[in-house]
Amino acid sequence: MTVVTDPARPVDVPASDRTAGRRPRRGSFGFSSISPTEKVVRYLLLVFVLLITIGPFLWQLSTSLKGSGEDIYTRIPRLLPAQPTLSHYREVADTIPVWDYMKNSVLVAVLVVGGNIIGSSLAGFALSRLRFRFRRIVLGLFLATLVLPGEVTIISQYVTVRELGLANTLFGVALPGMIGALNVLLMFNAFRSLPVEVDQAAVVDGANVWQRFVYIGLPSVRGTISVVAIFAFIGAWDDFLWPLIVLTDPNKYTLTVGLQYLSGTFSNNPRLIAAGTMIAFIPIVIVFAVCQRFFFKGVEEGAVKG
Repeated sequence: MTVVTDPARPVDVPASDRTAGRRPRRGSFGFSSISPTEKVVRYLLLVFVLLITIGPFLWQLSTSLKGSGEDIYTRIPRLLPAQPTLSHYREVADTIPVWDYMKNSVLVAVLVVGGNIIGSSLAGFALSRLRFRFRRIVLGLFLATLVLPGEVTIISQYVTVRELGLANTLFGVALPGMIGALNVLLMFNAFRSLPVEVDQAAVVDGANVWQRFVYIGLPSVRGTISVVAIFAFIGAWDDFLWPLIVLTDPNKYTLTVGLQYLSGTFSNNPRLIAAGTMIAFIPIVIVFAVCQRFFFKGVEEGAVKG
């Protein structure tokens, strides 16, 4: 049966159907929209966090650039120096052998970063892609070491380094940090995210374990490798307690340990201390600037591209 309606006669449409495809009026907010008050609160919180994180760095930079005749303890803090100068950086170099200390820190950092990249990659690939006895126990041991604070093992580490004859050496400073449990777990998670079918196809093509590790595994986890490199470099560069325990020769001090002479000799001149802090901070900025492209694209590069 066919029902014919008059084209000239309006058809009644239910109210629910008339409002179904209509856009919400301006000013009405749903679950995914943000009210102006909430947006203002979010921006205020972001500015507050920015001041907490960037504020100390900017204050140290400003203090290192202020002249000797300028008061840094004013009632109203002044961020911009009235008499900017770079003389304090030259005084730091004249007071302590800062460049020798920096060379020692660079050597320790290179050993720690290289050891973590090589050791963590090998261990993470073995735990995630290979099948061997007690694999779960080894993985559990790596997880268990994350619970222990560093102060618990520092005595045993020193005894081990001393028995190996590496006390008062830069290699002895770098040895305990050349492979970290957290970095191993990061690489384990990165390799585990790769499809197993890729390894199976490589085995069918005749690739051995080393070929799968070098040509398939490592190119797919470059982002995680950059994360491990940055974390290892910052940890080795900023470490103060362990080099202070191992090293006894002042000529072998790292930069963080050597900067203590500025605080002891010139305790009334915080401008030199701020300048030394900025000198120690510059290499971290350089390393992060070089690795940031891989750092932020680590998740995307972990995928397999056809």
